[in-house]
Amino acid sequence: MDRRHFLSLAAGLAVWPSAAGAVSRPPRLRRLRLANANTGETFEGTYRNDNGPIDRVMEELCVFLRDHHSGEQTQIDVGVIDFLADVLDAVGETSATILSAYRAAETNAMLARTTFGVAEHSQHILGRALDLRLDSKITVAMNAARAMQRGGVGWYPHSGFIHIDSGPVRNWTLDETGLDSLLVFDGHHLRLVGRAGVWNPLTVTERLGLQRRLARAEFLARSHLVNW
Repeated sequence: MDRRHFLSLAAGLAVWPSAAGAVSRPPRLRRLRLANANTGETFEGTYRNDNGPIDRVMEELCVFLRDHHSGEQTQIDVGVIDFLADVLDAVGETSATILSAYRAAETNAMLARTTFGVAEHSQHILGRALDLRLDSKITVAMNAARAMQRGGVGWYPHSGFIHIDSGPVRNWTLDETGLDSLLVFDGHHLRLVGRAGVWNPLTVTERLGLQRRLARAEFLARSHLVNW
């Protein structure tokens, strides 16, 4: 290669964009628009960029997702926030309504005693879980969340919401209408109620669920007698 050709090639390389500049891209901003069904508060903003979670915004989310019973806050796991954002992206939704987020241990214990389907050792206590509702596509969102294999996904079709968490991968479906209609405890008495007036043999799942309901009703009955 003669000297003149070499200098011409070198000059061309000098003005060519660097490799880093050629593949550079703007930071990947992650945004959320949320409503809190219990407090009426809303959140809208960017919580993550290429440098990671934005501390100031995560602090805002910790307040927004606090235990609405006690007002107590905790550090919300950014993993479950990312999970939520990815589920919304997967179904083309831009917002969600939060029904439950962080729960203090005392709040969770109270709900476990009085609400069917609340786990005693819930991921909500750790700030790793969200119960949410969408304006549409809730079933599609549930299937998308399960396909991601990111953590726990619970489906509550009767109430129309899903639970997502950043704990171990597992799935469950709980339709409260079935077993709740079998057993009613009014604080004083237990009553068995027929399904649409027709008595059919219980399935194995219904028998197991009924045993749980009976145990809870017995606990509540004993608590009522103690506090009488």
